[in-house]
Amino acid sequence: MDYPKFGKAVPPQEKSSFIIGVEFDIRRYHQASGDMWPITWGADDNLYGGAGDNRKSPMNFWRISGGPDPERKCHQIDWIVDLVDNLPMDPAIYCTDPRVHHTMGIKPAGLLDIDGILYFAVETQNYGSDPEFNRQTNINGWIITTTDYGKTWNREATPVDFFSGRLASCHFIQFGRGYEGSRDEYVYAHFPSADDGKSYWENGDYILLGRVHKDNILVRNQWEFYTGLNSSNEPQWNKDDCLAVPVFHYNRMTGENHVSYNKGINRYIMGNYGFIDDHLNPRPYHQEKWPETAYRSQLTLYEASEPWGPWSLFYQDDDWGTYGDYQPNFPPKWMSEDGKTMYMVSSGTYDDYNFTVQKLTVTLKDDE
Repeated sequence: MDYPKFGKAVPPQEKSSFIIGVEFDIRRYHQASGDMWPITWGADDNLYGGAGDNRKSPMNFWRISGGPDPERKCHQIDWIVDLVDNLPMDPAIYCTDPRVHHTMGIKPAGLLDIDGILYFAVETQNYGSDPEFNRQTNINGWIITTTDYGKTWNREATPVDFFSGRLASCHFIQFGRGYEGSRDEYVYAHFPSADDGKSYWENGDYILLGRVHKDNILVRNQWEFYTGLNSSNEPQWNKDDCLAVPVFHYNRMTGENHVSYNKGINRYIMGNYGFIDDHLNPRPYHQEKWPETAYRSQLTLYEASEPWGPWSLFYQDDDWGTYGDYQPNFPPKWMSEDGKTMYMVSSGTYDDYNFTVQKLTVTLKDDE
């Protein structure tokens, strides 16, 4: 089935004049199992990630020790990916809302380590109900915490309706180890949303930006949202999320994107994914029943000097992965000192349904 009524999947953003070239290594490394993989750099120097829909669990929590060294020329990766907690959230307790899938309705959204305290944003979802454009729908989101890296959890750190509607999926922007090198005292997060006021896992419409002081992450009325730039080109914020405006827009092709700050090149890096048919029309991943649901995806990579953009396109692949990959992620720990070497974590269908890692190098305009 084709979907020409929604228009071709052509990114509306201008091409980057800062990053002018990208080269991916032909090798792709696979570890663990599961998908989605929000990642944060722990104060203990390990990476931590959340995965969804594997080992008979809708969501679990992992530790990634070691990993690639972007300063080395060799291709060997020495790492261990360990499952820490296979069921941090029991669906029998947290998936009772009739709008939520009763067994697989809780998923990882965002992770953030601040000085050894880990904030885990989770979301509830269903697999869609619109036969015309059946996107996986996020219902609500909240934050749980751990002070011992997943051995125990505070599952009541916030109410389960902490975020809802178009804010249902919270994705923290990543900086350095234990949040070192952050831009200020605030925590920033992106929220994938859509023109109908909902949040979707795939093929949404735009992204909102929120922030909160790092001491008040668990206090909902302390969150504020980006409402645009003033006449002095300074960002404006308001606690009323109804006033929030998109910082990124790609109609029916916006994913649950992760953003990381690349210190070496002083840029925020965002990977976007959306699913398409053979004619480059947007087509949700969950449009058909399995296995017909597995299909191609488009990968687009962006850079910006500020978390509110403007975002500039520096890479596009209209047939990404083997059966449609998704949720690209760039851990700051795995970026070289000069920022030109990064490792992209992603997941996907079939052989890519795991912790997939691929090296890429970028060329800057100043390199010419």
